[in-house]
Order: sequence, then C-alpha cells, then structure tokens
Amino acid sequence: MSGTAPERLDRFMARANAAYYAGRDPFADFVTAPEISQMFGEILGAWVAIAWQGMGRPDPFILAEAGPGRGTLMADMTRLLARVAPDCHEAARVHLVETSPRLREVQRAALAGRTAQPVAWHDRIEALPDGPMILLANEFLDALPIRQFVRTGAGWSERFVDGVGFVALPAEDLPEAPFDRPVPEGEILECCPEALAVARRLAARFARSPGTALFIDYGYDGALWGDTLQALRDGQPAWPLADPGLADLTAHVDFAAFARAAAGAACHGSVTQGALLAGLGLFARAEQLARNRPPVEAHAIRDAAQRLAAPDRMGRLFKALAITSPGLPAPPGFAVEPAGGDAR
Repeated sequence: MSGTAPERLDRFMARANAAYYAGRDPFADFVTAPEISQMFGEILGAWVAIAWQGMGRPDPFILAEAGPGRGTLMADMTRLLARVAPDCHEAARVHLVETSPRLREVQRAALAGRTAQPVAWHDRIEALPDGPMILLANEFLDALPIRQFVRTGAGWSERFVDGVGFVALPAEDLPEAPFDRPVPEGEILECCPEALAVARRLAARFARSPGTALFIDYGYDGALWGDTLQALRDGQPAWPLADPGLADLTAHVDFAAFARAAAGAACHGSVTQGALLAGLGLFARAEQLARNRPPVEAHAIRDAAQRLAAPDRMGRLFKALAITSPGLPAPPGFAVEPAGGDAR
C-alpha cells in the first residue's frame, strides 16, 4: 500500500503526462508519422486544400492542429500549400493547441516563415477562435486521460492507482461511456471523458460555422473492451504506474464512442491510416520522390511509405476519423457515407 489515498486513474494519467511533456523530450521515446517522412505532411496538406474547397473556400479560415509535437506536420502542410494551393495558404490562420512551453518554442522555430500570418497558441481546443475551421490531430486523443471500470457481478467498480499498483473501488459515478456493451465479468471497460467532450464541442461548433476535423490515432472501432493503458520510457515499454512523469502514458482510442459523442455532425470513418494515405496518393508520391535518387535514398523513401501504410506496420493499427459540418461533402479519402454521429 502507498500510505496515501488511492488516486483515480484519469487524474494520475493527467498528472503524469503533464509532467512528462513539460520536462522530457517525447521524441526520444517514440516517433510519430510526420517524423517518419515529409510525405505524411504533404499528403495531409493536399487533404486540407481539398477540404477547404469543399467548405466554400472561406477566407480567412482557422487551420488548427491539436498536439503538434515538433511542428513538423504543420510545417510540411504549409510548405505544400504555399506551393500548390497558394490561395488556401494565404487564407489560413494557423492555430496550435499545445500546453508545453518548451514544445511551443520548438514549434515556433519549425514554422518560422512558413505561414501567411503569425501563429497563435492555445491550451485547449475550445479556446480556438470562432469561424470556419479545419482541425487536424495526429496522435492527440491517445494521450488524453482515461478511466477504467471493471465489470463485477454487482455492477461496476473503478480502477484507482495505489502506489505502483491498481485497486478497484466501488464506482461512485459513471461518466458517459458505452456501459451497454456485453463486457464479461472481470473484464475492463475504458472511457475517455476528455475525448468525448472534444467530439461534442466540435459537433456544436460545426453546427454554427463550417468545419472539418481529422483525427488519426491508434485504436479500435467496435464494441470492444480490455486494458490498453501503456507506457514508453527511453523508447521501451514500461510499467505505466512507475515513476510518473518519466514515461509517456497512452491508451487506444475508442473511435466508435468518439463518433457517437459527435452527434449532430457528420462522421466519416473510421478508416485505416493505410487506406486513407493510399487513397490520397501516398505511393504515387513516394515513387515521384524516389525517381532519379540513388538506390539507398530511393529505398528509404519507399520503406517510409510502407512504414506509414502497410497493414503489418502503422497502416492497420492507426485509424482515421473525420467530423464535418452537416451538408459538407465527404472529406478526401473517406468514400463511405457519413455516420451522422452513430457508431458503425
């Protein structure tokens, strides 16, 4: 026992990740898609341009990113927009949702000279100014704090952190979560209240003004359950409860619950990251970049495309889901009919 009162898991996770991102370089522990290849940002830059046209080419519009890391994705997108869609680039007002002062400075350097207007920073998505908006969030939802509930014969208990272990206590309040799922006794059901709040706020915002949001993350789309909490420290898996603030804590995203929370908006997907990027021309872009390169460089370019999209690498585990204002055309890469906020 720890000698102190047990702490609810979501509060522990929020505290640990706040300390981690404030004091450590997360990119020493993991590599995100924008850091693997410029192609990821270029493909999504083209996605932004097409989505902007589908919104009626608003000028100005907010081009926002939540969890922008080193600023690599936004830098690659704006470079592409300046080259192939200058009207969109000039209309874009770049806003970043980032709480870490250290990462804000890294992003400022990455975006120097890349944007038509100065970049603005915010602590939360709901602080973004009103107006037409395109929002992108790559590996953002997975770091939001989760709650875990255990199915018992008498109902539900909730997992708390007690030292470096878990303890299940009677659940005093049940948040919005898919508690109607047929979870076997003894199994864990996760929910992420902050992610569901993001979906609700975006749906409300997109009912007032045109908007499109793209979320890419690892997760699942279905009535599943189980413990997905994980930690990375020094690039290796670690026990999530040890040494809070020294490891990156994440959990898989429940895209079905996320889409359901966006009721009133149009939800497209989820689709796999591999299907999205392939549909947007990733492999054609890779061949274009590899052409006339030395064999070692050409191989590295093609391998990066495979790493992003191959089913046995990032292509299947990572999913993409788009939320749009009702009545807007389906965003590029999403051929299915909108879910309308319902789980599929």
